[in-house]
Amino acid sequence: QVQLVESGGGSVQAGGSLRLSCVVSGITVLNVCVAWFRQAPGKEREKVAISDRYGTTWYGDSMMGRFTLSKDGSKNTVHLQMKSLKPEDTAMYYCAVDSRHEIHCSLGHLGYNDWGRGTQVTVSS
Repeated sequence: QVQLVESGGGSVQAGGSLRLSCVVSGITVLNVCVAWFRQAPGKEREKVAISDRYGTTWYGDSMMGRFTLSKDGSKNTVHLQMKSLKPEDTAMYYCAVDSRHEIHCSLGHLGYNDWGRGTQVTVSS
C-alpha cells in the first residue's frame, strides 16, 4: 500500500520561502513519476512540478525559476523548495505518485493514483 505524508506548509509573507516534504512508503520515489499539485479554493487542481525517474522535471508556468522539486532516495522523500512566494501561491499543496509510469509522466492530476492529504501554504502580502 502506497502512502504519502506531506509536511512543511505554513504562513509566510510575500517574498519568503518554504520547503515542503513528502515522505513516501510502499514505493520507491526514484523509480516512478512523482508530482506536486496545488489547489486554491474555488479553483481547479494545477500542476506545480512533475518529475520522472531520470530527473526530468516539468514546472507550472508561474513556478518556473522559483520552485524546485528534488528527491532524496535515502529517505524516500520528495521535496519542493519554494522561494519568492507570492499571495497567489496560497493553496493546499498535494504530493502524488503514479506507480504505473516511470517516464512519460502525466502532466495532469488525473494521471496520478496515489495522493497525500496535503499541506496548506498561505502567503500574505
